[in-house]
Amino acid sequence: MGERETIGAFDYVIVGAGTAGCLLANRLSADPKNRVLLLEAGGKDDWIWIHVPVGYLYTMMNPRTDWRFRTVEEPGLNGRALDYPRGKVLGGCSSINGMIYMRGQARDYDGWRQMGAVGWSWEDVLPIFQQTEDFHAGADDMHGAGGEWRVEEPRLSWEILDAFREAAMQAGIPATDDFNRGNNEGVGYFHVNQRKGVRWNASKAFLRPIKNRPNLTVLTNAHTERLEITEGRATAVLFTEGEGGGGKPKRAEVTGEAILAAGAVGSPHLLQLSGIGSGEHLQSIGVETVADVPNVGQNLQDHLQVRLAYKVEGVKTLNEQANSLIGKAQMGLDYALRRRGPLTMAPSQLGCFVKSDPSHETPNLQYHVQPLSLEKFGEDLHPFPAFTASVCNLRPESRGEVLAASSDFRASPNIRPNYLSDPADRLVAAAAVRLTRHIAGQPALQKYKAAEFKPGPQIDGDEELAKAAGDIASTIFHPVGTARMGEDPAAPVDSRLRLKAIQGVRVADASVMPTITSGNTNSPTLMIAEKGAAMILADAAS
Repeated sequence: MGERETIGAFDYVIVGAGTAGCLLANRLSADPKNRVLLLEAGGKDDWIWIHVPVGYLYTMMNPRTDWRFRTVEEPGLNGRALDYPRGKVLGGCSSINGMIYMRGQARDYDGWRQMGAVGWSWEDVLPIFQQTEDFHAGADDMHGAGGEWRVEEPRLSWEILDAFREAAMQAGIPATDDFNRGNNEGVGYFHVNQRKGVRWNASKAFLRPIKNRPNLTVLTNAHTERLEITEGRATAVLFTEGEGGGGKPKRAEVTGEAILAAGAVGSPHLLQLSGIGSGEHLQSIGVETVADVPNVGQNLQDHLQVRLAYKVEGVKTLNEQANSLIGKAQMGLDYALRRRGPLTMAPSQLGCFVKSDPSHETPNLQYHVQPLSLEKFGEDLHPFPAFTASVCNLRPESRGEVLAASSDFRASPNIRPNYLSDPADRLVAAAAVRLTRHIAGQPALQKYKAAEFKPGPQIDGDEELAKAAGDIASTIFHPVGTARMGEDPAAPVDSRLRLKAIQGVRVADASVMPTITSGNTNSPTLMIAEKGAAMILADAAS
């Protein structure tokens, strides 16, 4: 690979220019005295399909924008392996995700505090969400205005989604127009991270306005190899710059802190490549153990959606529109002229939060309802009118792991979510199918002769339904928890996001969540970065 070039010394080296990394770069470089380096393995976010909202269909699993990970074969999914999209581009997952703005529930953060994450209760984090937010309706007791993170209402509606909302209300679920007030119970349309029908990603929000700061260096196509650790402190970040797996080996000296913002897959993987993880595992892949921290890469949690699909009659869905040349032309024209119509669609427009049974204090199920159906994202829509009611267990008991497969930084890690491995999760999956059938049986949907074809009405019984869920379920790409924070000895990271085993390292992304939030995880990750940046600056000043 040649001799390694040292590119300079930096107060902060941030690994990963995703949702968290873009914000961290913005906040840490605000003081011109701080020299900040931001490393991104992917390229620039200059592809049109990143910005047209429906482009997620083209960005996910595309090597231009995605790491293209896959899980191992999962017993709970009846031996299936799943694609596991992770953003590999400026903006990270905010450049390829579903754009849904969701905080989760107050109880999520209060639970973190009770688990030992000091300073992370709902009361602590709500002002952070508000600080970053630019809510379309202006500021109130729950929302903020004037921040960088734009939040708007969707710019289209569908008769079939309105019918699902009405059916849910007929089934006893209340209507709501805001899922972000602490308890997200109800049915309604999601708020989205868009500005006038265009995706609003972290790169636009936090990097573009500051691109000319002389104390900030942003490198794309810079794939981090490992941390250099000297006498128990991170002293440099080693990376390879250049497209593809080749490129020039380089080194950036760290005079302050190395900050990992590579996500719940990337950050534990990088720690392991740096010799920080389970000593036994590191030995097995030929990595010298610097610090034996068994829980690095453990505690993986994710949201698994059971995708129920229903044929309908007498109502328009995206299936027939997208499969027609005239329909495609109409959609293109609507977007070009008005920034409206199906091309502004997030993958899901209508949401619903509900309890699978009354024993739950707050909703433990989330619906993403879509006016379309397909075998899986990336494939063609079905040729007949249909909708999909995807429902996920918000607080799964199952826990998985992310483990480096090799000492080679280019090799993808082994991702083992262990979906549906806990019996409680299998019962919730069965309950979710039954609840969906109850909603679909209401007059508002029967008006359109809603008929289940996935998994199929003939399947019943808890175990049969759980097995069927394993056949049709897929991830909604919310991995968290693999470098959890806490004050207990087993937590790799403390409540101020400092890696306990090595000095000069912080982790500030979704991997630090002790438990997964009850909803989409992108904006909670942004909140973690905002709070983390404030902690970093405060600790440096003290």
